Amino acid sequence: MTDEAPDYKDTVFLPKTDFPMKAGLANKEPGILERWQNIGLYEKLRAARDGQEKFIFHDGPPYANGNIHIGHSLNKTLKDLVVRSQNMLGKDAPFVPGWDCHGLPIEWKIEEQYRKKKRNKDEVPASEFRAECREYADNWVNVQREEFKRLGILAQWDKPYLTMDYDAEAAIVAELLKFAEAGQLYRGAKPVMWSPVEKTALAEAEVEYEDITSTQIDVAFEIVDSPIQALVGGVFAVIWTTTPWTIPVNQAIAFGADIEYELVDLHCASGSHPLDCAKLLIAKELVDQVLARLKVQISDDLELSPIETFKGSELVGTIAKHPMVDKFPDSEFYTKPRPFLDGSHFVTTEAGTGLVHMAPDHGEDDFDLCKANGINPVFAVDADGVYRDDWDWLPRGDERAGGVINKKFVSSAGPICEDLRAAGALLSASDDFQHSYPHSWRSKAKIIYRCTPQWFVPMDSPLSAPQTVRAEPFEAQLANDQDPSTSSGRTELEIGSAVGINATLREIALDEIRNKVRFVPERGRRRLESMVEGRPDWVLSRQRAWGVPIALYVDRKTGEYLNDPAVNERIIAAFKTGGADAWFDADHQQFLGNDHKLDDYEVITDILDVWFDSGCTHSFVLESGKWPDHQTPADLYLEGSDQHRGWFQSSLLESCGTRGRAPYKAVLTHGMTLDKNGKKMSKSLGNTLDPQKIINVNGADILRLWAASVDFTEDHRIGDEILKGVTDSYRKLRNTFRYMLGGLGDFQDSERVAVADMPELERYILHRLAEVDAELKQHVNDFAFGPYIRTLTAFAQDDLSAFFFDIRKDCLYCDAPDDPKRMAYRTVMDI
Repeated sequence: MTDEAPDYKDTVFLPKTDFPMKAGLANKEPGILERWQNIGLYEKLRAARDGQEKFIFHDGPPYANGNIHIGHSLNKTLKDLVVRSQNMLGKDAPFVPGWDCHGLPIEWKIEEQYRKKKRNKDEVPASEFRAECREYADNWVNVQREEFKRLGILAQWDKPYLTMDYDAEAAIVAELLKFAEAGQLYRGAKPVMWSPVEKTALAEAEVEYEDITSTQIDVAFEIVDSPIQALVGGVFAVIWTTTPWTIPVNQAIAFGADIEYELVDLHCASGSHPLDCAKLLIAKELVDQVLARLKVQISDDLELSPIETFKGSELVGTIAKHPMVDKFPDSEFYTKPRPFLDGSHFVTTEAGTGLVHMAPDHGEDDFDLCKANGINPVFAVDADGVYRDDWDWLPRGDERAGGVINKKFVSSAGPICEDLRAAGALLSASDDFQHSYPHSWRSKAKIIYRCTPQWFVPMDSPLSAPQTVRAEPFEAQLANDQDPSTSSGRTELEIGSAVGINATLREIALDEIRNKVRFVPERGRRRLESMVEGRPDWVLSRQRAWGVPIALYVDRKTGEYLNDPAVNERIIAAFKTGGADAWFDADHQQFLGNDHKLDDYEVITDILDVWFDSGCTHSFVLESGKWPDHQTPADLYLEGSDQHRGWFQSSLLESCGTRGRAPYKAVLTHGMTLDKNGKKMSKSLGNTLDPQKIINVNGADILRLWAASVDFTEDHRIGDEILKGVTDSYRKLRNTFRYMLGGLGDFQDSERVAVADMPELERYILHRLAEVDAELKQHVNDFAFGPYIRTLTAFAQDDLSAFFFDIRKDCLYCDAPDDPKRMAYRTVMDI
């Protein structure tokens, strides 16, 4: 007889499985990915879904510049979840990834390399520079492709689309020429956001806003004539500005017609005050604020005279003189009168003086109001942000000269303020005005509004009307009130009856937003709508080297761009074989053929804004036939919320302008990824997380589960503690699978029990399974992956582990293999 306790493990049916308790994802996942590639999983899935209902997701192209970051991980994972779940529903849902390869960020990186080598970009042959940009982009495409594959994204990685591929560049030019042939293109001189550091125009999507501290000044403009007699003789209109550098190009003063203005007469008994006997014209509502800024304290010695008031509408016909006219008495520009203009649609009494100085070179409202009154810009500021050599105010060689937004120009001690002070026109100056200001998101430098000749697509010109669009030299545009006019070209578009046959690009785009496109979340509709409602004409041109050229010829005499379909066909054909270099290195006479002489035409060398490039991707991905399993329009575009002003909008405008409809049926928007404390991630703050490091430690599935779990429609957080919580959820799901696999280790079809013969508990669990299945399918249709994960996790943990498995585990371990209840339990686990 032995004292050893009996071993009962051989008397029960314990779960048996090779599925390990510990996942070891970081080590195991590369093998899984390799197997997928070896068996051609993506191709097998395409073959299995051939002929089924299609679901076309179009991938927005990330920029080929640097390693992927945590935002990329969320973005690409969500896209993968969409495509996989649609495939699980039985649809044919291909995934063709793509990259945006042109533009300033890549140029900037190549120029940085040049600067390190003491090379001057301007001395490098343009073709060599573009080749280096292409090589740089190609390298990062390959790097990012492997990083996305490691994330578990299942896509056609061997055949992505690149905006720098020759066929893509040809398609982009073809789309541009569609606008040209339809008369929906013009060259005009308008203020655009301009980076003096990068020497190019910027799109709204290339701009970020940061809080800065600027100089604010109050300047007196002496009134020399007015229908109001009280305003003539020693009266000064007071303007306020935070951009002192624009004062030299002032050309008018704007007022509000319904604003009440006061003539404030300051006088003192001793005659010793600097503003003694000054008469200042200021909006009545702002008098106290202005006097406080001027540090005027009303005392017994200094008093205000009886108040005289005027409605703004009475100021029509009033004329002032530029405060610098005495310094430049022979200048034709400075001796011109400065008229008072009705600017009621933008002049307010929220700040300032109620009178606004107008510099049409450097402001949209300024430009529009001055243009409407026959006042043209003077193009005084060069591309690098300094006044021209021949400009009246400061020659470039002057020791006081410098960048327009250089500190010299925005401080009270700067040369402009010095000149205003010497003229007795600087009433106040302080370096303490805090406000938000636009910066280039690449160079981080402040930008300016600068009037330059650029190429535009008009937002408010009828798309179906016959049009003749002129592209005059900007000197001629100043003489003629140049707007997008009409051309003999005509494009028939399928335009909905809601907007009518002569609808404008703005009207068509708004109709698509309001009535045709689904938005997830719904608030994205209003955000995109408001941006399209208020946007100016679409600026297409950039003054750079790495991009798709604006392949146009402009008649040197008439200013009209050449609109010859035969020439256009030759240009497109050349791009297909030689890409953008086919234009820059072309024998242009060959393009022009025998019907046109090159000497008669200006060859345009500006390149297209990269947002036009990416806005055209629908044309060469969905429609070209290169990916035959695609069709148009796409069922879904999915990107971050910043793309309402970027890719969502440029794609919409491009497609509406050339096809009369949106390129997508639905738009899904996700928020930005923040750190664990809810702060924006920044390398300078040291709060960024490297997705590659997370994958190497935790595995890609943890990062994917995090992406699926968060409410991505809002800004969301990630951090070590958050990832620990995700890991715990993953472990619970894994244990549920492991228990079922173990319980089914030797399951045979002969054990299968019909539902009607099952106990009530098993039938209840199958009922719950049907409910969960329907709920999950609804979440897939709603692209609601957070609720999907919560529903799935709750079912696994609550209905199964804590309830069903707990009740039936004794049955599984102890009942006979042919026990009906045990067989029913195992049948349900198998289901």
